[in-house]
Amino acid sequence: MAKGKGPYHCGLDAAVDVVGGKWKPLILWALHAGGTLRFGELRRHVPGVSEKMLIQQLREMETDGIVHREVYREVPPKVEYSLTDLGQSLNRALGPLGLWGDENMEHLVANQEAKAAAAVARGA
Repeated sequence: MAKGKGPYHCGLDAAVDVVGGKWKPLILWALHAGGTLRFGELRRHVPGVSEKMLIQQLREMETDGIVHREVYREVPPKVEYSLTDLGQSLNRALGPLGLWGDENMEHLVANQEAKAAAAVARGA
């Protein structure tokens, strides 16, 4: 519960709190696909994320027990990130959502393009 939201109303409420936002699902997938990754590797696997945002999201995910952060005391410092068992189970739960996105991507993109075209036509 990284955001300190308080009591949840249902399981979906709890899950969305843990994985909500643009970057967390992408970070989960990158760690699933890449295994244990150093910060720079992880950043390359999540295109578009800023260093600040990646650090913030990883801290929240670590607090929630989704990501494990291993610090090696050496020069230069080495830090690796991996999914915990809880993170792996969350990633498995997100699989069907990813399939839904794959199956409906064309429709979703068409809707976004239509919305953008309407905004341009309005002069927005």
